[in-house]
Amino acid sequence: MKQLLIAATMIMATLAGSASEAAAQHVKNVVLVHGAFVDGSGWKALYNELSQKGYNVTIVQNPLSSLEDDVAATKLALDKQDGPTILVGHSWGGTVITEAGNHPKVAALVYVAALQPDNGENSIQWLMSAPALPESGALPADENGIVYYDKAKFHAGFCADIPKADADFMFASQGAFHGKGFGTPISIAAWRNKPSYAALATEDKSINPEIQRAMYKRSNTKVTEIKGSHVIFMSQPKAVAKVIIQAATESITN
Repeated sequence: MKQLLIAATMIMATLAGSASEAAAQHVKNVVLVHGAFVDGSGWKALYNELSQKGYNVTIVQNPLSSLEDDVAATKLALDKQDGPTILVGHSWGGTVITEAGNHPKVAALVYVAALQPDNGENSIQWLMSAPALPESGALPADENGIVYYDKAKFHAGFCADIPKADADFMFASQGAFHGKGFGTPISIAAWRNKPSYAALATEDKSINPEIQRAMYKRSNTKVTEIKGSHVIFMSQPKAVAKVIIQAATESITN
């Protein structure tokens, strides 16, 4: 009888452990937020990497008309998620997720060669915190307040490690980015309250890697350095996916 009781207790403990393990799930939703001078089509390679591994991926199409509008578009995408979500931003998209990341469904933030301002800070002050690299081609705002990237510098300055044909398509499909967004301050920086990860582009010519290092060090963000241009999510999708998967795996939900 004693042996039967012991056996029954062990079985029950095993079943309880299995139930607990089943209840603890990795985050499976990912929302991707693009930056200035691009649109959501640039995420395709990363989308494929994550989708093939079972992640539910949503791509935000930022209007690029203001920080507030881009945050609103991101929150709409987050509203539609069926549970906890990893929020990923590239470049200007980092500023967007810093504000939008306060959404209750956001479990963690991932910055991909991205800006990461603090409360009361804006993007331009960080972009000006280190010398612009000679390859960089962001132009002054035009008569409509819209900032474009110099076509002559786009490949070398923005995406040197992808084929020129792909760079030409990206340039042709860039959104009209309203420069006022760069000057709009963050109200509540989500990285202060949410786990944060970064894929730092070591060969970035658009956001000086030293700026990225300074921001991520200040915030205690978990950093993975990836050799590549400003668009490492296109040229190194497997490496960037690995960072996102780390964030999803470490963000266990019950």
